[in-house]
Formats: sequence, C-alpha cells, structure tokens
Amino acid sequence: MPSDDHTPAVRAEVIHRSLPLAGEDVRILNGVSFEVRAGEWIALTGPSGSGKSTLLGIIAGLDRPTSGRMIIAGTDITDLGEDELALIRNRSIGIVFQSFNLIPALTAQENVEAPLYAGPDHRAARSRAREMLELVGLTDRGHHRPHQLSGGQQQRVAIARALVTRPALLVADEPTGNLDSATGHQVLELFARLRGELGITVFVATHDGDIAGRADRILHMTDGLLTSETRAVPA
Repeated sequence: MPSDDHTPAVRAEVIHRSLPLAGEDVRILNGVSFEVRAGEWIALTGPSGSGKSTLLGIIAGLDRPTSGRMIIAGTDITDLGEDELALIRNRSIGIVFQSFNLIPALTAQENVEAPLYAGPDHRAARSRAREMLELVGLTDRGHHRPHQLSGGQQQRVAIARALVTRPALLVADEPTGNLDSATGHQVLELFARLRGELGITVFVATHDGDIAGRADRILHMTDGLLTSETRAVPA
C-alpha cells in the first residue's frame, strides 16, 4: 500500500515532448501532468503511439521533455547533467524493458551485479545479486547466460537487475509483452509480491489487462494526453 510520505514519488508538470521528423516538429506528449504517491502501483495504458514509452523514458531519466518539469522523489531531474542523471538512475530508479536488455556474454549473476559496479556498493555486488536472484526464484540459474534461459526467466533476471540497487521507483515498459500468458501471469505475481515486500513504487506501461487490474490507479493516454484516470475499487 502507499506510504504516508507526502513527497510524491513522481510528479510531472505539464510535460511536452516533440521530435523533429521530415523538417517538422512532431508532438508526442501534449502537456501531461500527474502525481504518484510513494508505494503506489500505477498502470499507464493507451493505444500504440499514444506516448506511453516516451513518458516512461522521461520518468526514468532516459529522455528529456521539450518543456515542463519531471520531479522524482522531490528532485527535479529535468535539467540535470548526464552524470547526475546516471547517478539518479543508478540509485533511485529501476528500469525493466519489454526486450529484457540483458548482456548476452554475461551470466544471470553477472547481469544482476552490473549496476552495482557503477555505484558505492560494488564490494557487495556478488552477495546482493545472489539475494536478488533468490528473491525472483532463480538462485539455481545464476551461472546461466541469457540464451540458456526462457523468456520468463530472462525477464525475472531483468527485474532482479532493476532492483539490485534498491531503488524506490520501478519503471517497466510492457514487461509481459514478449511473454506467453502463463509466464506473463508469473511475472505479474512477482511484481505484486516484490511491491509488497520492498514497498517500492511501480509505474508500468502496459496493454495487459491483468497488470492494469492490479494497479491502484490506471492512467489512460490518447494522442499524448492523459484522458482518463481509474482508481482501484477496494475489495
């Protein structure tokens, strides 16, 4: 459940994003504003091309708005330099991609360890990575490389890697998009369990109705705008 911390985990202030295409500026986000409380699970839905992935990239510090402000846990990341942004991403934001983005030459253990070598916790990298692999149920797969793992196992490794720095915010872009329904359900259950155990804020862009159904709120995008918000109905 959301915590009592009154500082929003995510605050977007009138976010616009345009990209040049064929000599014109194409508008992708058209003034998006919202707040997310610490500990909330937010599902971002909408048709392909509505701007979901672009918005997630800005939340994660991988992209910048053309105008507006993005504030993560009280820190305005909009105009931070690349080194400062990298530090924020490493310490505060875990990112899970649809395509897993594991390093093929590294084992599962080494993939999970990798983010820690860029921060102050490199001495504890091996033990922390083992802890995260245990958390996602892959202790016995630590020595396997990505091609030796199923899609669901690769996604669990990616989730372990995203959480190994103990971020407060987990951002996921279509995390079940490349998985069959049974495996996608397993990943969904894992998200729910990790959110309960770790108290993290979860912000997921998805077409998966099961993921959206687990969220505290569903934000729906159309043509670069948030057009509706649905709150969870208590059971």
